[in-house]
Amino acid sequence: MSEKPGKPVAASAIDKHVYKVFPNDMNSHNTVFGGMIMAKCDRLALVVAERHSAHVCVTAAVDSIHFRAPAKGNDTLLFNLSLNRSWGSSMEIGARVEAENSYTGETRHILSAFFTFVALDKNDRPVEAPPVIPETKDQIRRYEKAEIRREGRLRTRDALSKANG
Repeated sequence: MSEKPGKPVAASAIDKHVYKVFPNDMNSHNTVFGGMIMAKCDRLALVVAERHSAHVCVTAAVDSIHFRAPAKGNDTLLFNLSLNRSWGSSMEIGARVEAENSYTGETRHILSAFFTFVALDKNDRPVEAPPVIPETKDQIRRYEKAEIRREGRLRTRDALSKANG
C-alpha cells in the first residue's frame, strides 16, 4: 500500500481546455485530423499525471481510443481529462473531447481515450505516485472501471510475451 497521502481527482483534472479549430487542423476529408486531437490529449494527460504525481512522467500506453464523431472546421474542441486510478508508479488518465459549435453552444462527444503514464524519479526510474481519492459517483465509477481496463492490459501484455516466447 502507498505511503504517500492520496490526492483527490479534482486536484489534477483539466476541465474544458479550449482549442479553436482552424483550417491547418483539417485532413483531406475536411474534418479535424485525428492525430492532432490525440497529440493534444497526450500532452494534457501528461499535465494531469505530473500534477498528481509531482514527478516527471512518460506515456506508457494509450488504449481504447474511440472516435465517436468528426470535428469540423470552425468547431471549438473542449478537452476534459482526469486521473482515474494509480497503481505504484503508473496512472490511468481518462480523456473526453467534445466539439462545440461556438455560435449555438451545441456540443458533440467526439473522442474518448485512456492514457497510462509512469512517474519517474531524477534517475529516470519508476517512482510511486500517490493514490487517487475519487469523490463523486462518476469518479468512483471511473476508478472501479480503471482496474478492469488495467487487468485487460496486463493479460494482453502477458499473452503477447508468451506468444513471442
